[in-house]
Amino acid sequence: MALLMTESAKQHIAKQMQNRGKGLGIRVGIKTAGCSGLSYVLEFVDEPAEEDEVFDQGSFSLVVDPKSLVYLDGTELDFVKEGLNEGFQFNNPNMKSECGCGESFHV
Repeated sequence: MALLMTESAKQHIAKQMQNRGKGLGIRVGIKTAGCSGLSYVLEFVDEPAEEDEVFDQGSFSLVVDPKSLVYLDGTELDFVKEGLNEGFQFNNPNMKSECGCGESFHV
C-alpha cells in the first residue's frame, strides 16, 4: 500500500515543516464528514502512533493510520495553485463519487 506525492506537494510541506520548526511530518487521514460521508484530514505529527504507517519523504514523513490507508492506497497528493487559490488536491483512484461542493467523497 502506498501514498504518492507530487514534487509540488513535497516542496510545500517541506516549507511548512521548516516554518513550524519541529515535528516528524504530516498525517494524512480520512474522517467521517460532509455530504458524501468521508473527507480528508491533514495535520502535523510530532510522534507517530505505534500502528501508523510512516512514509519517508526525505525532509519529512507522511504518516497514515491503517484504517485511512485502505481508502488512500494509490492516492496522489498534489499541491496546486490556480489563480489566487491554492491548496492540496487528492487524486484518489478509490473514490467512486464526491459531493457537489467537493468537500467529501464516497468509496
